[in-house]
Amino acid sequence: MAAVLRLGSEAPNFKADTTQGPIDFHEFIGDNWVVFFSHPEDFTPVCTTELGAFAKLQPDFTKRGVKLIGLSANTVDSHHTWISDIKEVTGGHVTFPIIGDKSRQVSLLYDMIDHQDATNVDEKGTAFTIRSVFFIDPKKKIRTILSYPASTGRNAAEVLRIIDSLQTGDKYRVTTPIDWQPGQDVIVAPVIKDDEARKLFPNFKTIKPYLRMTALPEVS
Repeated sequence: MAAVLRLGSEAPNFKADTTQGPIDFHEFIGDNWVVFFSHPEDFTPVCTTELGAFAKLQPDFTKRGVKLIGLSANTVDSHHTWISDIKEVTGGHVTFPIIGDKSRQVSLLYDMIDHQDATNVDEKGTAFTIRSVFFIDPKKKIRTILSYPASTGRNAAEVLRIIDSLQTGDKYRVTTPIDWQPGQDVIVAPVIKDDEARKLFPNFKTIKPYLRMTALPEVS
């Protein structure tokens, strides 16, 4: 039975085979941030474009202390062959691990199974995974969950932007407005009173009593 996963839940642990050997997921996380994302099946068009995009952005994730790990409802041997296709088609060389989950055990644990699209099944009628993304912090807490239907490709740059927002918020006790990008002004967290805010962010601006904007210290 799938776990009930919410923001703030501990990421469930599991052991699995991957393209880089067997892992214990909590040991894999270690003291890092992790982006864990699933794919419905190997050798499918949308998944191939997505993995190529993540592979190209991997250095940007690494600079932020983020590990990438994928999952697809096929065997590890199939994944290895697929990785060659991904490089040929997209130019992206996948060096992060991809979990083999032919049995859907990890997919079920993380509730990655598509219950709405009855056509999204294998030859045995078993539901494939949907396009889920879990953002997991170094304390192994789930901080963001994204779910896309199998038909819709994700935005890899948005995944990186969410990491930037989460890490910035943790470091400076701020929140980020719509479409925020690193270097832009942020919002002083509502729990911080004005007296403390003046010490942390001397140049903050009050737009409304509930909306205070500020530049971050290193870019002020």
